[in-house]
Amino acid sequence: MCKNIKSMKIIVAFFLITSSLFFAQIKVPDDYKKIPDILDTVDYLYPFIVPDKEYQYWRVLTNDPDPEKALLYESQAPDYMTINEPAPEQGFFQKCIGNNCFSYILACKKDRSVYFSNEQELRNFIGTVDNLPEAILIARTYGYSIDTKNKFTGSYKIDDHYISMYTLQSKGCPATKESFLLKINRKTGKITAKSNGIYSKNEDCPTL
Repeated sequence: MCKNIKSMKIIVAFFLITSSLFFAQIKVPDDYKKIPDILDTVDYLYPFIVPDKEYQYWRVLTNDPDPEKALLYESQAPDYMTINEPAPEQGFFQKCIGNNCFSYILACKKDRSVYFSNEQELRNFIGTVDNLPEAILIARTYGYSIDTKNKFTGSYKIDDHYISMYTLQSKGCPATKESFLLKINRKTGKITAKSNGIYSKNEDCPTL
């Protein structure tokens, strides 16, 4: 029993040392700022969208059957204007199968309803990348997310042409987390990604 405890302590100590050495190897330049914690929640990003085209009205919803629960965000609109359309069969940021499992945008353009119901269509709706929340949404459409607990997974800088961010990507079984530096072209929304390496690995694979 004592030998097992001693072995466990050695393994834990080794893990902590190697983890610290890995984290120290990811150098985040001093001109990168911490991403605000609130932007780690995707639902809080939608109010910052500046659509690429002009719409009379638009809203972000989930496929929840309850209309009040489904609404995530809606833009300003005249009192007389309403949109009542059924949810599409698919959307962006699919997280499960069934109700309240994905999001989509329903917009009104020239008095006609327009859906944006996948990742590419969300990118088209955003168009030029005007701000940091839009950049985070663009990153999410490519499978990248942020974790503001670490600078190498939650920091950014902005210039006239690009928004650069340190992000993460989770994938695989065993589940791994990998740090990436993204560079997003503000005019086109296109990204380039550079891996900083895997910093977390979990052998326990979740089952659906």
